Amino acid sequence: MKKGFSLMVLGMAVTVMAACGGNGEEDTNNVNNTTNNNEDNHANTEEAALDGELVVYSSRNETFVQALLDKFSEETGVEVRALHDADPLQIQEEAGNVQADVFISNDLGALEYLNQQELLEGTDPENVDTIDEQFRAENNEWIAISARARGFIYNKDLISEEEMPTKMEDLLDPEWADVENGYAITRGGNGGMIGNVSALRYEWGDDQTAEWIQAIQENSAGIFEGHGDIRRAVGAGEHAFGLVNNYYYHQQLEEPTDNNVGFIYTDQGDDEMGAIANAAGLGMVAGSPNEENAKAFIEWVLEEENQLAFVGESLEVPINTNLEPPYEEAVPFSELSVQDMPLKELGNYFEDTRTLIEDAGLDLELR
Repeated sequence: MKKGFSLMVLGMAVTVMAACGGNGEEDTNNVNNTTNNNEDNHANTEEAALDGELVVYSSRNETFVQALLDKFSEETGVEVRALHDADPLQIQEEAGNVQADVFISNDLGALEYLNQQELLEGTDPENVDTIDEQFRAENNEWIAISARARGFIYNKDLISEEEMPTKMEDLLDPEWADVENGYAITRGGNGGMIGNVSALRYEWGDDQTAEWIQAIQENSAGIFEGHGDIRRAVGAGEHAFGLVNNYYYHQQLEEPTDNNVGFIYTDQGDDEMGAIANAAGLGMVAGSPNEENAKAFIEWVLEEENQLAFVGESLEVPINTNLEPPYEEAVPFSELSVQDMPLKELGNYFEDTRTLIEDAGLDLELR
């Protein structure tokens, strides 16, 4: 198994630790009116002391985020205003007139890019040590909460496991345009695709990666807005297979119909690069208009019951190794060969990757 990310036992079947809503690990910066020594009452009083609003920009699917935001609002009384499907570059565009307090991303490359532009601000939440240092910025400008790996979801009625591609490099071959009903990819601007292309640039360099982008653009039968569209289309037999994050396979298995699907984790052979991994996380925007609420939100998210709430319906794998993956069929990362690339490297590729994708035309049309 490769070093780095693959050494993290993200999927260990460990008993879930007690939820920490009443363990006193809340934000103490916003509390000045309680002397109650009972930790549960102390937590409730701290939460009650919060007021005002919190503005969250999120590039994740609204389905995965809104319930978490509603939970925070219900428990604290803070009004949460959310902009879903936000482009990370909007944070950059608004740097002179900051609107957002917190940015939630499904791509660590976007978070690290914003951090490199000094658009995120460091925090010091109590429970941050539950997240290994490799999954957070140096001063906790961003913190990753949940992880996933890339691969191919396929329809078992259209193609067998033995007939499937097994490596990212396989998609350079035009033969995959000829499979029954073809294969599907997301548009280039999708966060998962940006991370995927950045990882290939790290592994292959720009020339081969540009060839790969051109090949999938020409040979795919469907280019979709998001991975949820792909997993449903593959499940329904509209396409033989599609390139997605592994948790979309988990989601399709849970559908009452169209669930005869399998999944291929890519590049698992000897001397192959391993599956491309990424993570979702959050950071506080520099100059946050509601800084105290932003810090309180990050502190709150790091309570272990809320780390699981962050994973939520996505069926990803928690990065905190003390937490059991919420989906029993998830393959532990400890059992996978994962690309040996520090995830912080994604930030170094983020901007140029977008340019590479745009130059190849992958983000210009859906089909």
